[in-house]
Amino acid sequence: MRRNSRGSWLLAIALAAVAAALPLAFLRNQYNLILLTTVALYGVLTSAWNIIGGMAGQLDLSAGAYLGLGAYTTATLLLRWNITPWVGMFAGGVVAMGFAFLVGFPLFRFRIREVWYALSSSALVVVLQVVFLLWKQVGGPMERLLPSASFSLYNLRFQSYLPYYYIMLVLLLATLFIAYRIRTRRLGYYLLALGDNEDAAEVLGVDARGSKLKALVIYAFLVGITGGLYACIYGFVHTSFFSPTISMEVAILGIVGGLGIIYGPLLATVILVTGRELLRAGLGGRLQSLYLVIYAVVLILIALLRPRGLASLLGAWRKERR
Repeated sequence: MRRNSRGSWLLAIALAAVAAALPLAFLRNQYNLILLTTVALYGVLTSAWNIIGGMAGQLDLSAGAYLGLGAYTTATLLLRWNITPWVGMFAGGVVAMGFAFLVGFPLFRFRIREVWYALSSSALVVVLQVVFLLWKQVGGPMERLLPSASFSLYNLRFQSYLPYYYIMLVLLLATLFIAYRIRTRRLGYYLLALGDNEDAAEVLGVDARGSKLKALVIYAFLVGITGGLYACIYGFVHTSFFSPTISMEVAILGIVGGLGIIYGPLLATVILVTGRELLRAGLGGRLQSLYLVIYAVVLILIALLRPRGLASLLGAWRKERR
């Protein structure tokens, strides 16, 4: 077991080194850099979702809500009070975490779960989108541009996507480490038990409400931080950031990757998001939206052939080696 653990850590360090060196081959190609940044961004979202959706078994569809809250908090602090996004994105994480607590407490208190939890969490995205459309103090329906006249480290605005990629990579590694620590501690065992059979876990003494609430606020905090960085990358905030599409994509990638497996959602993100973006770039101009059809067919094939997720392929390979 120690040998396997040491090998896993060495493999993780090697993959992190490859990820850090990969952009050096695309310094003159901004499209490839933004592609890598997008993959890292979705890697953070799906790895964070895996805490509540994969381990705890809650089909959460509210990633767009926490992403938007983080983006608006970061942008508002910068535009109104000139507070750097380095502080603003963590403030956005705290705001998202507080909102998740206010919503999750009554949902878990009244044992809302399965499809009803999915419907409730997806409704949060639409509700927040309408609220921010009517909230004129934060821009209403108008786009609010972040300052770009002076690109600087303080404003987290750069002329190249390379710094954004490395910042997002650090956030991804931190998210994976947090997920790993949760997975190998008491909270992780509680969440896995709840995801498998909540009623049986409660009979054994697991605090279902407290455990799921902890998982939810950790997930919301990580997505809120990502939302602040997301706003800086694109240089504006808009109510479209409260996106049901992103919420659905994050859940799909988490499920396809493998529920509860640390590297599963990231594996699905690397393969599917990269493939999706390359298809969109290659086919979008000639056959608009055809990439969506191909992307959907790939997802269906994975669901049929590997219902336990892409990570099961690596699991089977490791068992054969042993």
